[in-house]
Amino acid sequence: MNVVSPVARPRSVRFDLLLIADMINPGARVLDIGCGDGTLLEHLTRTRTVDGRGIELSQSDVKECVGRGLAVIQGDADQDLSDYPSGAFDYVVLSQTLQATRNPGQVLEELVRIGASAIVSFPNYGHWRVRWQLLLRGRMPVTEILAEAWHESPNIHPCTIRDFVELCGRLGITITRQIFVDRKGRSSSGGANRRLANLLAEQGLFELSRRG
Repeated sequence: MNVVSPVARPRSVRFDLLLIADMINPGARVLDIGCGDGTLLEHLTRTRTVDGRGIELSQSDVKECVGRGLAVIQGDADQDLSDYPSGAFDYVVLSQTLQATRNPGQVLEELVRIGASAIVSFPNYGHWRVRWQLLLRGRMPVTEILAEAWHESPNIHPCTIRDFVELCGRLGITITRQIFVDRKGRSSSGGANRRLANLLAEQGLFELSRRG
């Protein structure tokens, strides 16, 4: 696989968020959906001078974001994205949230409608450690990425990298860039090795656009 250039990692920002930030052009209009405590938005504002907005379901996280001067409102990815006009943003980001939505296909269609580009990351349930725990223990896996027990997890639609790619194809969504991240934070890209990535990558990160 082709090795992606390393990214300098501030302590407070997750590695996958740094990879996302590296994909966004300075000064861009960005909507971060499921922005959590605003770590990515704050990083983008500081290092990329973006015009950043956020949506977050958790009221406490929204309050924290607003308290830090970030333009974040409370909202639900499954219900509120239709309120945004088409092409309103250069980038729409959905990080580690797709698997927690009720209708992932509909959410993906909204992302590529609202943004010229959409950046989506998610935990890969096809990773060999996940498969091994199911095979060996016969129980839902718990890993560093999938840290909650099955009855506590917000993840209602887990998927593999292969599942995600097939869904994008059915929806007419083009994958313009892909990055695969292993458990040590090493990243790689390359379409020819997607099957291997489905086994070895703990996270998938994709840049998307509407076909045609």
